[in-house]
Amino acid sequence: TFIDTAGIRRAGKISDNIEKYSVLRAKMAVERADVCLIMIDANEGITEQDERIAGIAHNAGKASIVVVNKWDTVEKDNSTVKEFTNKINIALSYMTYAPILFVSAKTGQRIDKLFELIKYVNDQSTIRVSTGMLNDVLNDATTRVQPPSDKGRRLKVYYMTQPSVKPPTFVIFCNNAELFHYSYQRYIENCLRNVFGFNGTPIRLVIRERGDDNG
Repeated sequence: TFIDTAGIRRAGKISDNIEKYSVLRAKMAVERADVCLIMIDANEGITEQDERIAGIAHNAGKASIVVVNKWDTVEKDNSTVKEFTNKINIALSYMTYAPILFVSAKTGQRIDKLFELIKYVNDQSTIRVSTGMLNDVLNDATTRVQPPSDKGRRLKVYYMTQPSVKPPTFVIFCNNAELFHYSYQRYIENCLRNVFGFNGTPIRLVIRERGDDNG
């Protein structure tokens, strides 16, 4: 089932009330979706509204694909795809896990690839990894890059489990959550992606101190 959201215009082109309503509709559509296609107009480039919708999909933990439409209308040379890709990755720096596909709805260019990609990222968002395999990756990661320390206290990472999918969610138990800096969380996330893929899906890390309730 495909849900097509109302186009969200640039501020100023339409009244605030309609703008708010269309964003609300988009949020509702994201909640219902298994996979979100972030549609970008190749002529306009990535807009503030595109960034906004991508952020909604990312925060909702949805598998996503960035689809650049009207690619047939763009004058190209050898570096056009690379330059456009770099712009998207800078604007959506939190969503570099999402594959980017350049298509033309008018000519049908690469539309057939879209369906394969939708199935692929949906499957990636449902990957479940055994606790044993997760802790092999975790042990390797903490051996290669020492956990951070502060004022003589060093972070100790005990173990990791995966309680849920869509998005793949991992609970990591440690001695001190404050020492588990964002940069080290990103490092662990990248290690998981390198080994298991998780292409097209966000990953959630939940940091718990051993002894927490429910822990």
